[in-house]
Amino acid sequence: MANLEVLLGIAAAVVLIGVLAVRVSVRLGLPSLLLYLGIGILLGASVLGVQFSDARLTESLGLAALVLILVEGGITTRWEAVRPSLGMGIALSTVAVVVSIGVVGVALRLLLGLEWRTAFLWGAVLSSTDAAAVFSVLRGVGVSRRLAGVLELESGMNDAPVVLAVILLASDDPITWVAPLLVVYELVAGAVIGGALGLAGAWALRRAALPSTGLYPLAAIAVCVLAYSGGQFAHASGLLATYVAALVLGNADLPHRGGVRSFAEGTGWLAQIGLFVLLGLYVSPPQLIDAVVPALVAGLVLLLLARPLSVVVAATPFRMPWREQAFLSWSGLRGAVPIVLALIALIEGAPGANALVDVVFVLVVVLTLLQGTTLPWVARLLRVSRASEPQEIEVDAAPLDELGADLLQVRVPVGSRLQGVYLRELRLPSGAGVSLVVRDGAAFTPTLETRLRELDQLLVVTTSAARSAAEDRIRAVDRRGRLARWKRDTEP
Repeated sequence: MANLEVLLGIAAAVVLIGVLAVRVSVRLGLPSLLLYLGIGILLGASVLGVQFSDARLTESLGLAALVLILVEGGITTRWEAVRPSLGMGIALSTVAVVVSIGVVGVALRLLLGLEWRTAFLWGAVLSSTDAAAVFSVLRGVGVSRRLAGVLELESGMNDAPVVLAVILLASDDPITWVAPLLVVYELVAGAVIGGALGLAGAWALRRAALPSTGLYPLAAIAVCVLAYSGGQFAHASGLLATYVAALVLGNADLPHRGGVRSFAEGTGWLAQIGLFVLLGLYVSPPQLIDAVVPALVAGLVLLLLARPLSVVVAATPFRMPWREQAFLSWSGLRGAVPIVLALIALIEGAPGANALVDVVFVLVVVLTLLQGTTLPWVARLLRVSRASEPQEIEVDAAPLDELGADLLQVRVPVGSRLQGVYLRELRLPSGAGVSLVVRDGAAFTPTLETRLRELDQLLVVTTSAARSAAEDRIRAVDRRGRLARWKRDTEP
C-alpha cells in the first residue's frame, strides 16, 4: 500500500508540474516537451536516483501515449481547414519520407561510415515529424490555414509508414520487392479500418442517449483506440487507423462535441507529459556525451539537406510558393516519435541501436531548441505569418431523446459575423428556434428583435430532423453574415 501511495503521489506531482510547465514554456518561448524531458532526467538515476531502464516497457508505453496523442490531433483537427492540404499532406507523409530516408542514409554512410542498412535505419528513425511537437508548438505560430493543415496532416499520418520502414530495416530479413507492396497494403487497410470505425462510432454515438455527458468523450476515445487494435490485428497500420478514426469522429455531428474535443485535448496533454517524462527518465545523461558529435552531424544533414529536398520533391506537383516550402522545411519538428522508433530498433536487435537511442535523444533536444524557438521568427521572415483570425464558432449539441429533439449551445466568438445580426435575420429552419440568450452573465428570453453580440451564448432547441440545417445556417452566418445563402455552406 505504501508503495502505491508513493507512486500515486509522484505521478500526481509530475502531472501538476507538467501542467504548470506549459505556462512557463510559453513565457520562456520554449517548447514544453523540453521541460518534460528535464523533469524525467531530474527524476532519473543520475540525479534523484529513480532507476528505470526497461526498453521494452518504455517502447510499449511510448506507443500507447502516441496513440492518445494522435487521437487528440485527429479529433481537434477541422476537416474544412485541412481538406485543401490533403494532397500535400499525403505527399509529405509518403514521398518525402522515402526521400528523407534515402538522403540521410547515403549521407551518414559517407560521413559516419555506418553500414548501409544501419545508415538507412537511422534515416528512417529521423524521418518522422512528431505529432506532439507539431500540435503543441505549431498552433501557437500564426501561419496560414494551408500551411498549418499540411503540417498537421503530415505529423498525423507519417508515423505509420515510418514505423513500417523501421521494422523492415531493423530486422535481419532481406528486403525484397514484396516489401513496398506490404507497406501500401498496411497503409490503405489502416485508413479503411479507421474510416469505417470512425463512421460507425459517430453513427452509434448520435443515436445512443447515454445517461451522462461524460460518457460521450470516453466512448469516442475508446472507438479510436479500438481502431488501433483493429488495424494491428489486421496486420495493417494501427497508427493510421487511429488518426483517421479520430479525424472522422472529430468532424462528425456528435452529441456534446465540444466536450469530446476538450476531453481529447486533456488526454493528449496527459499523454505528452507522461511520454516525455518517461523518455527523460529512461536516458542516462553521462552516456549522451559520446552521442553529441554524431547527433550534430545527423542533425545538420537532416535540417540543411534531407528535409528541404524532401519538401521540394513532395511540393513540386502542387506548385507551392518557395516561401511556404522554406517554412515547411524548417518546421519539420522532431520529438518523442524518433526516440520511440529508436527503441523499436533496439528491441528488434538492430546493430548499434543503443547508440542510436542516445543520438536521437540529443538530436531531438537540439532541433527542438533550434526550430521550436525560432518558428515564429522564421514565419515572419518568410512572410507566411498571418494576422489573427476570428475564432471558429463552436456548436455543442445534446440529445433530448424522449422529445425527439436536440439542444444546441452556441457561443458567439470575437470577430464573428453573427455580431449585430437580429434573430429574425438568422432565419433558422422550421423546427428550430433560439430559446435563451446568456449575455454578461444574465439570461433572458429573446425576441425576433434581439440583436446578437460577441460572447453571447445561445440555446437553440431544434427537432432532430432540423438539427443539421440549423447548425449549417448558424455556421454560414458566422462566416458570411446575415446575407449568407440558405444552402449548406462548408467553405472554410
